[in-house]
Amino acid sequence: MVAFADTLFKADFKISKTDEGILWVKQIEDPSAFGVVKLNEQGQITDFVEKPQTFVSDLAMIGIYYFKDGARLKQELQYLIDHNVVKGGEYQLPDALRRLTEAGVAFKPGTVDEWLDCGNKEVTVETNQRVLEHDLAAGRLQNHATEIIDSIVIQPCYIGPNVRIERSIVGPHVSLGDGTVLSDVHIKNAIVGQKTNLSQVQLSGAMIGSSATYSGRSKDLSLGDFSSVHE
Repeated sequence: MVAFADTLFKADFKISKTDEGILWVKQIEDPSAFGVVKLNEQGQITDFVEKPQTFVSDLAMIGIYYFKDGARLKQELQYLIDHNVVKGGEYQLPDALRRLTEAGVAFKPGTVDEWLDCGNKEVTVETNQRVLEHDLAAGRLQNHATEIIDSIVIQPCYIGPNVRIERSIVGPHVSLGDGTVLSDVHIKNAIVGQKTNLSQVQLSGAMIGSSATYSGRSKDLSLGDFSSVHE
């Protein structure tokens, strides 16, 4: 089994001893940002196209794979390295899959009940919304904040341990990491890491790393770990 680290999914995996390979896919509206598969009339995968700019399929590979023969996959990946088969500055897994298919390995598509992507800021913030809503409905959402002073928290939110919130409105759909401090902040639909300080700002759609500091203009913000910005 291979599963990419930037994907969340819900599925009922059913693998037969006769399956040579399974690629789990999801039908999507805009396949141009993903690798997609093409199927023949028998429902077997015949080709793999990485981020097609013209439509070839709307079945996106979501980063979950089963290979019966892992050693064969490793061999094909080594071929890409040895022959410097590079596209877009990267060795592409679909190139190895295509070689396996051409050699007669039969891949079939698998389906998932739900797929949440974390490949860029926009989709990661959206995924955070879905996870918070799911955890709230399941009764797993907890508020660990040490201090909430003259502030409002609008659920669903995740607030980690040792968080201090002063004169702020938090939520909905906000995750705050351990030790983060908010002062005079209005924040919604955002992810904030650990030990970060935010003050005198309104934020929506933001993703801010750990040990960062920000104050200033309201914006849709993306800020990395250990960054300090005052505008």
